[in-house]
Amino acid sequence: MTPETTRTESPAPAPAPARELAVLLSSTRRGARLARLLTVAHLADQGLPTETAAQITAELAGNAVLHGRVLGRDFRLVLRVTGNGGDGGGVTLRIEVSDARGDRLPAVPGPSASEEAEGGRGLLLVEALADRWGVESWPPPRKTVWAELDLRP
Repeated sequence: MTPETTRTESPAPAPAPARELAVLLSSTRRGARLARLLTVAHLADQGLPTETAAQITAELAGNAVLHGRVLGRDFRLVLRVTGNGGDGGGVTLRIEVSDARGDRLPAVPGPSASEEAEGGRGLLLVEALADRWGVESWPPPRKTVWAELDLRP
């Protein structure tokens, strides 16, 4: 005789939303648009505000497509959420956009853009919206432009 064992299967707990998203996107206008849409979806899934992050992502991805494009090379978007907002602690979102033109570092924004110019103000927008931002060279020939936002859920 073999004793029978009754096994009750409890459903697997629902996975917590991913705190990091990393994706390669084509260096096209469509890829830049997708970066913005992915940012909105990723943050909305976590109950975090999306508008400012979407604007920053759109600018950084647009710059990667316009100034960092190398034929046949993609750009990389990374969204990293740290902190949980509990016990008065904050939540920080780091947006990173890496492209294949490490030889072209963005210029520090300044008042040099004329009022009639059609471009040249993008990083001024990033500087105004982000709590922190910067540029890192990693591994050559790439560079990463990043921005951080201190969020409240």
